Amino acid sequence: DRARGRERLRRGFEEKDEVCTIRSKFPNKLPVIVERYLREKKLPLLDKTKFLVPHELTFGQFLTLEASQALYLLISGKNMSCLSASMGEVYSQFRDPDGFLYITYASQDIDVTSQAAQS
Repeated sequence: DRARGRERLRRGFEEKDEVCTIRSKFPNKLPVIVERYLREKKLPLLDKTKFLVPHELTFGQFLTLEASQALYLLISGKNMSCLSASMGEVYSQFRDPDGFLYITYASQDIDVTSQAAQS
């Protein structure tokens, strides 16, 4: 649908402007958006979805989980399993063209092909 495509393009420009502003004010922080998987039923929505994180923070430190909890993460269509990678490494490899790093979370393993079809 053309209207939806124009809306997505307009939002992309707004988000690029937002990232430029964020990066100029906070050059040592990375802009991250964390979203719940569309079909997720068990995990709650987050109160806050936009985060500014330090480059050196590891992906594992970014998450706060108890030993009994399981959380599956998807970044750019790939399951993220290397929790020792720094957020700077993850950001440089997987950031969106709009400048944000998008992370999708779910309580069970996400079928990457169905996630791509939802986008």
